[in-house]
Amino acid sequence: MATLSEKLRDFDPTLPLERARTIPSAWYFDEDIHDLERRQVFGRSWLAAGRAEQVAAPGSFFTIEMAGEPVLVCRDEEGTLRAFHNVCRHRAAQVINEPQGTARTFRCRYHGWTYDLSGRLRGTPEFAGVEDFCREDNGLVPMAVDVCGPLVFVHAGAPPQPLPEFLAPFPDKVAPVGLERLQCVARRDYELGCNWKVFVDNYLDGGYHVNTVHPGLAGAIDYSRYHTDVFARCSVQVSPLKPADDPTVGKVRTGDTAYYWWIYPNLMINLYQGVMDTNLVLPLGPDRCKILFDFYFADVDGVDAQKYIADSIAVADQVQIEDMGVCEEVQRGLKSRSYSTGRFSVKREAGGYHFHQLLGRALQADA
Repeated sequence: MATLSEKLRDFDPTLPLERARTIPSAWYFDEDIHDLERRQVFGRSWLAAGRAEQVAAPGSFFTIEMAGEPVLVCRDEEGTLRAFHNVCRHRAAQVINEPQGTARTFRCRYHGWTYDLSGRLRGTPEFAGVEDFCREDNGLVPMAVDVCGPLVFVHAGAPPQPLPEFLAPFPDKVAPVGLERLQCVARRDYELGCNWKVFVDNYLDGGYHVNTVHPGLAGAIDYSRYHTDVFARCSVQVSPLKPADDPTVGKVRTGDTAYYWWIYPNLMINLYQGVMDTNLVLPLGPDRCKILFDFYFADVDGVDAQKYIADSIAVADQVQIEDMGVCEEVQRGLKSRSYSTGRFSVKREAGGYHFHQLLGRALQADA
């Protein structure tokens, strides 16, 4: 049985793309790797957690579980945005179980411990007589929190850089789009029988799979001019658009260019003219993940706009169904004794190798 250090040494992130191999197949289903990712990747990165409009008003909150970590984001009475580990300090039950809402206090349903919106412990029923207990030291454990456009990001540790620096150059590049003016109109979630990295790999293959897996979308993309630009912790796939062969796709994938942004480790942002959808990939275990799709539009008023929105979401749903099938197929193949690593297309898969390099360096950092 290989040790964790031995498993980590099986990938070399220093090789040039022309000589590089993918991360080993075992990294997609190994329990030790999964646990290490929770600490080294999701525990040490800025992570998209939700939408700013969900916590716009004092008292509003939302919750999410990110790689096994329950998270609570709220706006306190003074208007300060806050984030906490959604874990009661008494017996570790979740303090809030609702996905979103409004509250004056957070009361754990297990034993009734109560916290205010700034995370301070206010109520401890039937706790008299407990020695060496300081209420001031037992508030909710805070997380770093910040906003970029319509998105709220959290960080479980002490961030080594502020959010804008972590995301760079994404905020500056998309500033002309005016993301804050887009309105979120719907969410879809999909549960997949694959490791979260399989979905990211699929997204980052530089359009390599579009012609074979997404025939409808392929008709709208100028594949010959599709290219990827790589930055420190993000990348963008850029494709000029053309009149689509499929009229359904053509009506909702308009404009001159499509931009497919990926932000380390698990956020994808698709931008078309007047349309954005965000894909957040949440690990559920070594071989399962959940994808949260939020759909944003510039024009939301009127019958025509609502028809456009419905058609656009239907196209995105079809693309996701097509991706789900191939991603689950890949997960099965990764467990085959016939496969250990693969190679990258130099022309297409620079973004995928960039992801593997960031991941490998994060996991190998303390090995």
